[in-house]
Amino acid sequence: MTNATTTHTILRAEGFSCPSCVAKIEKQVGRLKGVENVKVHFASARIEVDHDIERVSVEDIVTAIAKAGYKAAPTAF
Repeated sequence: MTNATTTHTILRAEGFSCPSCVAKIEKQVGRLKGVENVKVHFASARIEVDHDIERVSVEDIVTAIAKAGYKAAPTAF
């Protein structure tokens, strides 16, 4: 169920080279309170996150990805 403060953020990731990296990122970001959905696209190095912008910021998501050992930045596509 999405509410008015839910936003869809797309990030580009660097540094992951294996499918298990995908699970690591999804698990780390998915733990954040306010994250509703995380989808990592291995082939395109895209990370899509549906989150409550009032509870978890884009910076929080980038930080969580960094904790998993990868670098990511918001992108328009």
